[in-house]
Amino acid sequence: MSLGEHDTPTRAVASPVRTPQVDPLDTKELRALDVVRRFGTVGALFLALGSLGAGAAPVHNPVQDIPVLRLFARIPTVSLATAFTGMGMLVIGWLMLGRFARPRRARLASRAQVTRTLVMWLTPLMFVPPLFSRDVYSYLAQSEIVHRGMDPYSLGPAQALGVGDPLTSGVSNMWRETPAPYGPLFLKVGSWISGIVGDDVVAGVLLQRAVELGGVVLIIWALPRLARRFGVEPATALWLGAANPLVLFHLVAGAHNEALGIGLMLAGLELGIRRLPVRVAGDTPPPLARGEILFIVLGAAVITLAATVKINAMIALGFFGVMIARRWHGRIADLVRAAALLGAVFAVVLVALCYGTGLGFGWVGALGTPGLVRSWISPTAELANLGGVLGIALGLGNHTDALVTILQFAGTVVAGLITVKFLWDSFRWRYRPMIGLGVSLGAFMMLHVAMQPWWLLWAVIPLAASAGTSRFRVAAMLVSAVLAFLAPPPGSTFDGRSFVPLQAYLAGIVVIAIALLAVRRTAPLLLRRGT
Repeated sequence: MSLGEHDTPTRAVASPVRTPQVDPLDTKELRALDVVRRFGTVGALFLALGSLGAGAAPVHNPVQDIPVLRLFARIPTVSLATAFTGMGMLVIGWLMLGRFARPRRARLASRAQVTRTLVMWLTPLMFVPPLFSRDVYSYLAQSEIVHRGMDPYSLGPAQALGVGDPLTSGVSNMWRETPAPYGPLFLKVGSWISGIVGDDVVAGVLLQRAVELGGVVLIIWALPRLARRFGVEPATALWLGAANPLVLFHLVAGAHNEALGIGLMLAGLELGIRRLPVRVAGDTPPPLARGEILFIVLGAAVITLAATVKINAMIALGFFGVMIARRWHGRIADLVRAAALLGAVFAVVLVALCYGTGLGFGWVGALGTPGLVRSWISPTAELANLGGVLGIALGLGNHTDALVTILQFAGTVVAGLITVKFLWDSFRWRYRPMIGLGVSLGAFMMLHVAMQPWWLLWAVIPLAASAGTSRFRVAAMLVSAVLAFLAPPPGSTFDGRSFVPLQAYLAGIVVIAIALLAVRRTAPLLLRRGT
């Protein structure tokens, strides 16, 4: 079933679907899988070493005080070459791993084999300086504001903590005076971290990453289970969704809170549909299963927790409601009942969290903070920039700022209309609700002026659990591989830095080519087409 095909009348809505039996990998393929694992692990080690001199290090970099390791901080171009080599080897290793997780292949890697490979690759990235972004320093500063009893939704780090504070110094200049756009659950957890580490930036980064690793664990736990329910090979879903380079680079190495938000969202969906029985369109619905309502409420509560990390997860409640209504009688009245039940759970959990944390609802007014950045990979931002250039060329003046506001609003409206369409079509059994969820989240992410590479994981991961066909897999694979290289390891531009990017990237390409020659000698089948 491709991404655009309709839900078939024989496809189960939520309960496990029996996937065709496939054979395990043979001896030669197991040997090749071991080569892939080692290739990717070496890449992760290269990236970890490169991060010591080319990562988003804190202003007061403790690496400078560590013998031997401080050498990397003093040779930034070599460190950048090392990091780029690691990035390339991880992406290529992921692509080679995809050979053994291809749908309808005669022999497939097992879920356990893919999981072990993922763990091997992410372990070296658990203890490195932040990479590809400085957002984790914003998390620390905003969490410290909460810990000190101030309002993170009205004060930025510079105002609340002072410009000279160690936590403020690590925050990117554009975010030093802006309020936090994150939900109360995330900042409350962060305030507990602040209470433990104080102004120790290194310990704070490691604990923040530990929280995000908890989200990655939830993704690894929920994704194959959801995939099995929707007839997708669990190993394929794990490869595309959890072992994705964007997860390794941005959710693990970058410690982005998307990990916790997506992890809780998937866990909530898995819990919520766990007791929903098989129902085929047109069949008489079976009676309520034991514990069905309890698990629905539990799932909705966990999804609400995800929304209080990143608001995007709230969209999952709509498609969860469609799953419930389809399981019942599939009538409009059932959709209204499901919406009322989920709305009540959402309201109760949200109010309890907002007032229980003492942070209230100020975060709702700060949700527009990310829109202050215009990403060069955002279609709406680039369209606004093009309009500004044309305005200048035609003598009408530079109206880029006004165009950004207009196009951001238009993009949000379009994404909302896409979501409504997929909600309705999913309710009418034309699409799987999980496909609708992935497409809707992807629309909101892609049409935002501040779109970042890791934002696309909100779409890729749900779709990996429900749209496992070759066409979608190839498209998602290519997009993920390209996006993985768009963010530089330091998390900022190279302007005014002592890096020499061109030489670093050329050196990295040479090393990667040598590594591939070694792979060709030890496991030639990995570089053959169609194997």
